[in-house]
Amino acid sequence: MVLMENNGYDPADPEDIERYAKRLEGMTFRDVLDLSIVPDGASRDYGSKRYKGGLGTLLEERYFGYGANSSSEPDFAEAGVELKTTCLDRKKDGSLVPGERLVITMIPMDGPIELDLFTSHLWDKANLILLVFYERDRRKESYDQAIRHVALFTPPDEDIRIIRDDYEKIASYVRAGRAHELSEGMTSYLGACTKGAREKDMWVDQFYPPHVPAKRRAFCFKKSYMTYIFKKHILGEGDDAEPIIKDVGQLGSETLDEYILARVRAHVGRSDRELCELLQIPYTGKKGQWSQIVYALLGVRSGKAEEFEKAGISVRAVRLENTGSLKEALSLETFKFKEVAEQEWEDSQLRAYLEETRFLFVTFKKEDDAVRLAGARFWSMPLEAIDGPVRACWERTRDTIKRGVKLTVDVLDSGKSVVHNDLPKAGEVGSVAHVRPHASRSGYRLEDGEVIGDPDKYGDELPDGRVMTKQSFWLNRSYVHGIVCSDEQQSGGR
Repeated sequence: MVLMENNGYDPADPEDIERYAKRLEGMTFRDVLDLSIVPDGASRDYGSKRYKGGLGTLLEERYFGYGANSSSEPDFAEAGVELKTTCLDRKKDGSLVPGERLVITMIPMDGPIELDLFTSHLWDKANLILLVFYERDRRKESYDQAIRHVALFTPPDEDIRIIRDDYEKIASYVRAGRAHELSEGMTSYLGACTKGAREKDMWVDQFYPPHVPAKRRAFCFKKSYMTYIFKKHILGEGDDAEPIIKDVGQLGSETLDEYILARVRAHVGRSDRELCELLQIPYTGKKGQWSQIVYALLGVRSGKAEEFEKAGISVRAVRLENTGSLKEALSLETFKFKEVAEQEWEDSQLRAYLEETRFLFVTFKKEDDAVRLAGARFWSMPLEAIDGPVRACWERTRDTIKRGVKLTVDVLDSGKSVVHNDLPKAGEVGSVAHVRPHASRSGYRLEDGEVIGDPDKYGDELPDGRVMTKQSFWLNRSYVHGIVCSDEQQSGGR
């Protein structure tokens, strides 16, 4: 790289780079431009509204004083340090959390890929990163965003083994010509995220046979992983999450997935009552206890596993009846009507959640008078389902909200009012998802002012000012049944 003279730091010393970078804390990107640092040959017009480059490029040239380029080496090659600028979002409680995944480098789709993480181009970029966190305030122009935290980051030893397994899984898909099957949710900490501003620019023919087109993807640290790292390693905050792996040697030759599944499946056939006795947990007979049993089988008593927090893994305990039918559908997160109405599918909360989340399905089955552990598997939703039937359900929901949800009231003989709506029901839009309330409590404030239930506590405002009960997207019972009762339920799935 080409450096300015007397720019205030030693480009071969990681700690000195960090020291110099720490001065950015509290500055805006406009403040950086006002420093008037311009490397030789720099030609980007940062003051122009036509400039579409990133804020990281701005820092490279106008603070660190070197010409940005697309070199495969780390940004500070002599020090082995890669510069990454990423955003924080402020939550309602005032705290800051990472707003997105951290994209590291492109996955080679049109050329060979290393199978060993430690000799890969990725590791050159990921083993020592200078993280620059700025607060994303959508009310302000990009140059007026304030930089909040700066720190060097190296993945800790306990994470590197899992990152290596993630890398090898992604690389093996690419080498098998299956890059089109990749999704961010199929790995733990290191993800394979799509990369491309427009749909037509996202596709490339694969280097490996059968050479079918695949979406361009990049290696990234998942948003869930960045959230954990930010809280623990940047802010130094404590956490009540417990590690499943107390020592990396516990894994032996197993992956994290294999380790977890082996310890759960070792107890298949035991009843929930027997498991509670074995694990010294007071038995309640309620569904909520099944997830508690799963965590306890993994040596976690707090109900929060560090590895699950980092990987964005959602533990879901489901029950099959004696007949083999699934007891109920699977709820996802509640959503805000106004937010859905203003979103496009590619940027929607639901799409991001399903693409990034891995599910650990643990199945219990009712047999006679007992509920017994029946199996476990990891699962992430295939992209064809996300961008197919789930998208259709989401778009129908958004369009209904924008048009105006139709609410009709029936008064039962008991005098109780029941409100019906025209949001998509199970089976109406594909076979995967539908919309219904997340809980049994209701809250409506209708157009004529009539109040049903508790709208302030259980309702959410529609774009037209009415209030209706908070809603969630759900996965259909038949769809979930197909997941947990597949042949892969015992072999693990992906």
